Amino acid sequence: MVNNESRELNAHRIRKFKLDSFVDSFISSCFVQIRKPDEDIFRLALDIAQAPARQVVYVENTPMFIRIAEGLGIRSILDTDYTSTCAKLASFGLHTGEGVVDEAG
Repeated sequence: MVNNESRELNAHRIRKFKLDSFVDSFISSCFVQIRKPDEDIFRLALDIAQAPARQVVYVENTPMFIRIAEGLGIRSILDTDYTSTCAKLASFGLHTGEGVVDEAG
């Protein structure tokens, strides 16, 4: 997960939504001192994940950040609403159950 957040907000969201139950790494600007749209935050996330860009799906609601990620070869989804985001995740081979992505296809 790549985000631009303060430590307090980041910790709150991780706890409230139990993100650590399905996210392996949090590349948060408050920890790495790099902010989106800097390409280096995406490169750092790829290095930490030890995953090639083509194996990553980035979900974002800011078109500029999508363009940057795609420029690095990261498959991306512009999140505009819940239903279309689920459909786009499914098109990448990710299966959803009750609205939660639970496994790679």
